[in-house]
Amino acid sequence: MRILVVEDDDRVARGLVTALRAASFDVHRVATAERALSARPADVVLLDLGLPDADGIDLLRELRRRPQTAIIAVTAKGEERDRVRGLRAGADDYVVKPFGVAELLARIEAVLRRTRSARAEPDSEPPLRVGELVIDVASRDARLGDEPLRLTRKEFDLLRLLVSRSPGVVSRDQILDQVWGTVWEASSRTLDTHVASLRSKVGDAVRIRTVRGVGYVLDGA
Repeated sequence: MRILVVEDDDRVARGLVTALRAASFDVHRVATAERALSARPADVVLLDLGLPDADGIDLLRELRRRPQTAIIAVTAKGEERDRVRGLRAGADDYVVKPFGVAELLARIEAVLRRTRSARAEPDSEPPLRVGELVIDVASRDARLGDEPLRLTRKEFDLLRLLVSRSPGVVSRDQILDQVWGTVWEASSRTLDTHVASLRSKVGDAVRIRTVRGVGYVLDGA
């Protein structure tokens, strides 16, 4: 598996590259947003959001256009508003400096499990439909009628799961396990953020209803 480390701090970058190579990953490091965009595609990008030549969130959005790449934001900004901003921009996970190597490797393994699963999906799987909402699993495309939905990777995976189970209820634990690969409490708060974002994007076309104490259900309008 190939990992791209986007980090301008040489000391931090050396530590990351050494640890990742010791874990048998193919690692390439760049120090600027310009070089990150021109680098060969990777399975996982570890993205420092405090780069000298560009806003890290803008770079994250650009890298998000590569659907088979998982992105883990690595930053010193640990406040909730910063985490929410990064996740809404398309990060698959968010790691705050300083962090332990074991934690980072666990998070990489989790996002790799999800991207491997996505690559294994059969191209012949038919689109999923609830009302005007159509989810094309093969192309990872979501539409409301004739209008495309601009979704982050996590938003797409969450919406796809809700649509595939509709009109059944999907528990919070099932969502966290299948979309985030974890049941950590921090991820539970992230789920609430993603549900709120999805509700704002789908509008009145479908309804994501909270089943108190259980989870969520998606209903057609």
